[in-house]
Amino acid sequence: MRFIAVIFYVFFSWASLNAQELNCQVTVITDARLELTSVEREVLEQLENTIYELMNNTKWTKDKYEVEERVNCAIQFQIDKIPSSGSFSGSIQVQSSRPSLNSSYNTTIFNFQDDDAAFSFSRNAILIYVPNQYKDNLTSILAFYAYFILGMDYDSFSPKGGTEYFNIAREIVSNAQSSGAPGWKSNERGKKNRYWLVDNILHELFSPLRDCNYEYHRKGIDVLYDNKDAAKKGIYTALNKLVKVSSTRPGSINLLNFVQAKTIELKNLYADSEARQKNEIVNLLKRLDPANSSKYQEILSQ
Repeated sequence: MRFIAVIFYVFFSWASLNAQELNCQVTVITDARLELTSVEREVLEQLENTIYELMNNTKWTKDKYEVEERVNCAIQFQIDKIPSSGSFSGSIQVQSSRPSLNSSYNTTIFNFQDDDAAFSFSRNAILIYVPNQYKDNLTSILAFYAYFILGMDYDSFSPKGGTEYFNIAREIVSNAQSSGAPGWKSNERGKKNRYWLVDNILHELFSPLRDCNYEYHRKGIDVLYDNKDAAKKGIYTALNKLVKVSSTRPGSINLLNFVQAKTIELKNLYADSEARQKNEIVNLLKRLDPANSSKYQEILSQ
């Protein structure tokens, strides 16, 4: 038994020392109308496994992570078209979360649907990210989201702590622009693509959003376990910072993405609040995201 315990300890220690930053779940699904050949099914299974390997086994930062410190995230590819053999297009849903201090609760930090997924992938292909190089569109898309996820996560723990990773994501955008693949340029999809995600987050006008990310989590989510009332006040104060962003860049993708990722959380958090608190948070959310006012109105009816 002692020998087994030693083996377990050595294995666990090795895993901890070699833990990468992301704990990423990957799924690849296809449109129900697609009629796949057996070869295409095999390639898509390999695609799912290869994406998983890249996201979870790449060392994205210089920081040392323990296994339990990895950032929980998920990527779902929906393949809508196979224009030719080895060519795929569709959308990608990207999500990430972080834990609340002293509890088992996890809060969503990033939840984005990318409708510009177009890439090539062949049987037995290997994806390897090389810094400052554009190798292929799929690798660039995955590396972009790896760094954007990390940037959002680091920002939630320290003021503007994710700047280094957002800058890398911007470099990936710059390197990919000459490829001709969609999603990398400023004049595509009405400012709702990868270019604008990272361009906005690094712009001074969006500094209040990054401050909000930090304060929402450190002064709100992380104190929920110890003092729920203080957490609500911290969250409301943090969200108020977004009013400045909303007035200068109304309807911006980053602003809406952050607020909408928190909708269910806020609805649950304020379920037991008094009418005054509910009205305050609802009025604020409506101001930030007027197009979804009816969703925020549901908080009042709880």
